[in-house]
Amino acid sequence: MILDKAFPTMVIGSLPRPAWVRDVIAARTQGRLDDEEADRVLDPGILFAIRMQEQAGLDYISDGEWRRENYVRVFADRVGGFSRDPAANFAPRVIDRLVRERTIVCDDASFLGRHTDRRTIVALPSPFTISMHLWDPKTSTAVYPHREAFVEDCAGIIREEILALTALGVDAIQLDEPWQAWLTNPQGYHLNTDADIRAAVELSIHSVNTVTAGLTDTYITIHLCHSHGVDGGPDETTLNPLMEAVNRMNADRFAMEFNSVASGGMAKLNDFPADKILGLGVLCPDDERVETEEEIVERVECALKFVPRERLVINPDCGFATSAALARDLDRAYTKLSVMCRAAERLRQR
Repeated sequence: MILDKAFPTMVIGSLPRPAWVRDVIAARTQGRLDDEEADRVLDPGILFAIRMQEQAGLDYISDGEWRRENYVRVFADRVGGFSRDPAANFAPRVIDRLVRERTIVCDDASFLGRHTDRRTIVALPSPFTISMHLWDPKTSTAVYPHREAFVEDCAGIIREEILALTALGVDAIQLDEPWQAWLTNPQGYHLNTDADIRAAVELSIHSVNTVTAGLTDTYITIHLCHSHGVDGGPDETTLNPLMEAVNRMNADRFAMEFNSVASGGMAKLNDFPADKILGLGVLCPDDERVETEEEIVERVECALKFVPRERLVINPDCGFATSAALARDLDRAYTKLSVMCRAAERLRQR
């Protein structure tokens, strides 16, 4: 896929949620507010998030993911087979085989599309990421004895959702696959040996390719980052599987993180495939400091040593608030996105 505009700008998806939005989400999660009433209250807030992104100058915008508790639990909220455990802060628990009883994010995407003339991006968790968060080797095995079977059912549901989003006219569909998080801290995700990591790599690649097989008319982007806050630098175990995934996954674009210690910098772009689009991370979403236009231009120019401008999109490293529990500064997020868009315009004028 070739871009029709130099240095288009995109969000990863989530924006910081105001306190009142977080309260509405909590009330819905805890059963104190039904979905219909929650949507009625949230709709004006979503319009605000859309206009904010338009004002920042973004080419592709999301709905801020303001209806979601977080980027993974949206799956449990909309798919049958889960219950919420009040004793565990209402965490989702697998209690039955998964079934797509209704759409996951199509209603959200339809609202977004009706209220903007910009291109739209809608994110879904990847099947493997869903398993890393919602399948538990201690409590889920009565229904799904093995992770692979759970991932297979997730993949079928996610593929159906992508087909429905494509029919709605969504311009870019993103699969969130935060590799760097679990490759940097494998034990935290029940990956205790090299064999566990190897099996996880294969399952992740296989599940994405199962979801995207034959989707030639859908702009599929994979988000691979999410390791901000990790102090340690990368090692061979982190970098090699990551770039292997980029080369083997069936997708158009890969949004990658470059501003954290764990990311390892841009040297890994030596192995970036010649037929893919790079989503270059130029903003650190959890850094209180706002990047300058000059810094962003410099980061893009560094990436251009590896990837031509015809295959380069500019975006933040990650979402600004992947969970509603993250009470971050919305004005700072707006300022960062505005600076990013101004830097992109400077690059186009050169």
